[in-house]
Amino acid sequence: MIDYKTDADGIATLSWNVTDRPTNVMNEASIAAFEAAVKRAIGDPMVKGVIVTSSRKDFVAGGDLDLIRRIDGIEASMAASGPVSAILRRLETSGKPFVAAINGTALGGGLELALACHRRIAAADPGIRLGLPEVTLGLLPAAGGTQRLPRMIGIGKALPYLLEGRKVAPEAALEAGIIDEVVPPGELLTRARAWLLAAGEGAAIKSWDAKGFRFPGGGPQTPGPMQIFFGASAALMSKTQGLYPAPAAILACVYDGCQVDIDTGLRIEQRQFARLATSAATKNMIRLLFFSLGEANRLADRPRDVPLRDYSRVGVLGAGMMGAGLAYVCAQADLDVVLLDVNVEAAEKGKAYGAKVMDALVAKGRLSAAQREAALDRVRCTADYRDLAGCQLVIEAVFENREVKAEVMRRAEAAMDADALLASNTSTLPITSLARNSQRPERFLGLHFFSPIEKMPLIEVIRGERTSEATIAHALDFAKRIRKTPIVVNDCPAFYANRAFGMYPYEAMTMLGEGVAPALIENAGRMAGMPMPPLALIDEFSIELLYKAMRQARADQGEAYREQPQDAVLTAMVEQLDRPGRKAGKGFYDYPKEGGKRLWPGLAKMFPPVPEQPTLDEVRERLMFSQSLEAARCVAEGIVSPRDADVGALLGWGFPAVLGGVLGQIDTLGAEAFVEACDRLARRHGERFEVPVALREMARARGRYHPV
Repeated sequence: MIDYKTDADGIATLSWNVTDRPTNVMNEASIAAFEAAVKRAIGDPMVKGVIVTSSRKDFVAGGDLDLIRRIDGIEASMAASGPVSAILRRLETSGKPFVAAINGTALGGGLELALACHRRIAAADPGIRLGLPEVTLGLLPAAGGTQRLPRMIGIGKALPYLLEGRKVAPEAALEAGIIDEVVPPGELLTRARAWLLAAGEGAAIKSWDAKGFRFPGGGPQTPGPMQIFFGASAALMSKTQGLYPAPAAILACVYDGCQVDIDTGLRIEQRQFARLATSAATKNMIRLLFFSLGEANRLADRPRDVPLRDYSRVGVLGAGMMGAGLAYVCAQADLDVVLLDVNVEAAEKGKAYGAKVMDALVAKGRLSAAQREAALDRVRCTADYRDLAGCQLVIEAVFENREVKAEVMRRAEAAMDADALLASNTSTLPITSLARNSQRPERFLGLHFFSPIEKMPLIEVIRGERTSEATIAHALDFAKRIRKTPIVVNDCPAFYANRAFGMYPYEAMTMLGEGVAPALIENAGRMAGMPMPPLALIDEFSIELLYKAMRQARADQGEAYREQPQDAVLTAMVEQLDRPGRKAGKGFYDYPKEGGKRLWPGLAKMFPPVPEQPTLDEVRERLMFSQSLEAARCVAEGIVSPRDADVGALLGWGFPAVLGGVLGQIDTLGAEAFVEACDRLARRHGERFEVPVALREMARARGRYHPV
């Protein structure tokens, strides 16, 4: 795992080469191999200096998250992370100079290894990324990152890298003082070797081990850094609502560890890491953000016996907001796009949407003018269905009207190639019922995108009753081609995401109708870790839209329709009060012309608050548990898998990763405790909190949706 060689000048080269993994990772075997190599170099009197580099494309990617996921208990955590911290400390105090020759991306433990070396030289490759992203997975750098980086570049400069998981290219790292040199890739080892040969006395002594060391910019107790700590603490509480423990642990490491010598600071770091690594919050984040999301992006559930399908040309029917966004995303993925609407002028308006999005990217330097023009050239605007010939996939994105959809589907199929797929981007109409309008229902499916398409990473791939497995497989291929994350959902009204997420705004409106104070509802949603409070969120995507969906459901179900608790609030807001949402400048909030927003004072008159208000915890419980309960129903009905339910909640509506997703929340609380809470809520608030039989049985067996 570590290639070791020495030359005639006494320079040893240690090259990471973990061949049984996609990248160089720090696990039990590789850490032991690196420790042996370091000890060999230190102990060899013929070795004058050491180069640490990689035999692979990347430098070192960091710790093995599977190892961390298996940690059980504080002692096991210390045993897992302690050895690498110890060997890096031995490396930097050995008296022999070590230089990191960073040939590729160095993240987490990889960058910490480089920080322990006496010099860091990186290849001039803009694709390389350097950073300490552990916080994004609920962890902290456990191999000295919280101690060395502040001592190198100062507390104020180090905190964004530690608290935000910031990743930068070599030139930016050089400017920040994280590395010492950037050289052409072909000169990397030559330059590292030259530095070692020229290294004089003192080159192998770190500044913090030298007498009289002072922190760049001042230590933790000096006025500047003290203000930074106060500001960072307040900002973190506002951003995380105290739900995410890693940022606070990192702040504690830096504040406490930087007041003592580095060896004591490293022990502080180890204790904080052990506390995090064994927490439910961190295990939730690692499972969801790394393993579950990684499996979804790798198309782990794709039928293996279906050949891969390549895409070069895609048709989009309808150039409204969703169709325009679809055309833009496909063009950005180097696909030719046929954008079709009732006339060419309407299609051109959709194309102009993509041009506007790209103009902003060009202005920010994230896209070149040539790339913008090339993407726009790939979009062909038309009103002629015959132009759909040659498309491997056609996506219908017209408005939610069955008759209109049926007509465009009929005309599209008449022009499409025999083996092409036809998909609907509907968000409310069942795919099986739409498939009745298709001449090839086995090649028809739903592709439910989320708005705005260019920003939202999720696609629901919806299987109708007659959709073939080959069609599902090829739809997954398309999702990967346009760099979206797919989840597979079996057909049902509202599908999975809208059905489960809908409980959040619906429960908020139900409570409003019951007389719960609007500010209490909004604060509970915010403090639960949701991206937006529920009433503000409803305003954003339109009260009127939910009202129309309610009317459509009534029309579709007829006498079978059951009145829902939120229906009265929707009807009042649209029919009586004419407050359809933010686009109209009035909804649950007022939107003054000078900017900002405030809860509409008239809510108190229309929905008078009751004298005895529920507790914040009870309101938060209703908002969050209603989502998990609906997701559990979807799993029990075979609509979605547990993994895809959690991935969909994360990417579709921003359910807090720290809870592990909607089903992860049940696992974290424990199925038995969750069922007891829902039974209590059902007694107080009605049958919408009734638990499905499958979940009740799982609770009795003390089971889980996901392995520990």
